[in-house]
Amino acid sequence: MKTIYNLLILTLAVIFTVSCEEENTFSIGDVNPVNDLYSPENDAFFDLEAANSVAFEWAASATSDNGVVQYEVYFDTESGDFSAPIYRTASDGNGLQRTLTMEFSQLNKVAGLAGIGRGAAGKLKWSVVATRGLNATSVQTTRLMEVQRPAGFPVPNEVFLAGAATETGADLAAARQFKKTGESTFEIYTTMNAGEYFITEGRADDAQTYSIANAKMQEGGTTSSSFNGETVRLMIDFSNGNVATQIINTVELYFSPNDEYLFELPYVGGGIWKVEDQLIEFRQESWGRDERYKFRFTYNTDQYQWYGSINRDNSRPDSAGEEFWYMFPIEESRWDYTFKFATAVDNAVNDVSVMFNAEVPEYTHEIVPQ
Repeated sequence: MKTIYNLLILTLAVIFTVSCEEENTFSIGDVNPVNDLYSPENDAFFDLEAANSVAFEWAASATSDNGVVQYEVYFDTESGDFSAPIYRTASDGNGLQRTLTMEFSQLNKVAGLAGIGRGAAGKLKWSVVATRGLNATSVQTTRLMEVQRPAGFPVPNEVFLAGAATETGADLAAARQFKKTGESTFEIYTTMNAGEYFITEGRADDAQTYSIANAKMQEGGTTSSSFNGETVRLMIDFSNGNVATQIINTVELYFSPNDEYLFELPYVGGGIWKVEDQLIEFRQESWGRDERYKFRFTYNTDQYQWYGSINRDNSRPDSAGEEFWYMFPIEESRWDYTFKFATAVDNAVNDVSVMFNAEVPEYTHEIVPQ
């Protein structure tokens, strides 16, 4: 009996030793590479102009102990070998799912990293790498995808003009804001000087910036100003990257009853033209005193834009709200869409201001009797 007992103890010891040796040689980080990509199909085409997304999906990676695997999707140029991928991102679910949903806007940025120009088409190569702890697999299988990049850019909420050539100087924190004028359009009225300037989506150093080349926006960089103290209207369109400028020569108040310009308003900065201490006298007619007026902007030396009321005819604004003073582009006409001065303006010295900036809800003006 003692012999059998000793034999049993010896057998258990051997089993325990072998088990320990096997456990000591097993690596919990073993993970197999991803060997099959499901979607999108090879050479699939995507027009990134639309507000859409693309779904990536692949086969699961196995581990020697059925443990948790995380995934990263790698992107490279068409001829790249993933030794230095241009972009990589974790899959859905913080890297735990075998899918990645990528917005077209993000894929558009990846295409830019691959050197595919705005408005151009090109190919990207993609693959999936499985990781377990510090261990990562190599790329085993790849696919290509073709993308058509939009000519424009995603439309930001805010846009600013910055740089030494601007009227606020090189201080980024003081950069003036563009006014949004449409779904994808912005503009700013400002003084431009010699030096460098750029467009930015924020007043922080890491905000997306744009420069201008050949009347087109391009990502990053700065633009050398061709101006020397002129007042400029700078217009940008994120849908197509177009840029246009006008030099504002004069802003004048036109008095319809006399068919004459009473005075010019000098530009004082911040998108504001202002003149002080101006005597304004209404015209006496048989039916009463006529007080109609509007404004004319002269730009690029010999071109004109009239600004007036949204209403074809008005009453005196003695008790009107701020909407009365809003200014809108109008056609040339002596009488239509004119404003009317308030009663207190007649035979008084007045300060007159025109505000075309992002601080007002609509472009507007004010006339303040002194």
